[in-house]
Amino acid sequence: MSSSQAWPRIAAQPAPLDTRIRMETPEGIDLLLRPAGLLSRSLAFAIDLVIRGVLLTGLFLLLGTLGDFGTGLFVLSLFLINWWYMVLFEVLHQGRTPGKQIMGLRVIHDDGTPVGWSASLLRNLLRFVDMLPFGYTVGAFSCLQHPLFKRLGDIAAGTLVIYRDTLLPRPVLPDAAPLAAPVALTLDEQRALLAFAERQGQLVTARAHELAAIVVEPLQIPLQTDPHQSVDRLNGIARGLAGMT
Repeated sequence: MSSSQAWPRIAAQPAPLDTRIRMETPEGIDLLLRPAGLLSRSLAFAIDLVIRGVLLTGLFLLLGTLGDFGTGLFVLSLFLINWWYMVLFEVLHQGRTPGKQIMGLRVIHDDGTPVGWSASLLRNLLRFVDMLPFGYTVGAFSCLQHPLFKRLGDIAAGTLVIYRDTLLPRPVLPDAAPLAAPVALTLDEQRALLAFAERQGQLVTARAHELAAIVVEPLQIPLQTDPHQSVDRLNGIARGLAGMT
């Protein structure tokens, strides 16, 4: 198997390092996005649920004084709030409902663009499926199984819930002598190798050695008896790539 055939399997699987995903804008700018997990999303939904409950309770008490006319208005308000609360906030407030705002989350399209009307409406309509059979069981299972924590509504609508405005520290490459790559690397391969080097400080030694053993094969680098040598070699190649950019 050639290096060009083996490497994409590594580059396409960000999960072994972390859950961050890298996107490139049409302007050629790389964005690092961190998908939101089940707990933060559940808390955001609970906050929105409380807000809607308080709002509906206030409307019920207020409109209840108007008799049958007030009852009709309340039923209309109940429909509008239950169906359009999420959609209006997500589309008109940069993907953020009040609950997501508090939890630091936002909804975007899979390509990183702001969520639109059709996608927001579809993802929220499918909440009824995600809620089956009770208590968001289907949605929670889907979220835990998906590598980007997507529920069924997100999968169907092509949307992603991320942490917004997360300031990531500027990555620092390990101190190593720059080395030339033994084979020509594609842009995705270079990014994967740089990502490995950038995360050195956040990986335990055993995990770094495990990942290095995976990465050296498509680079046609013989696996060293001492795992530290393989890691150092990869860090050197990453240093060489950084010096070329």
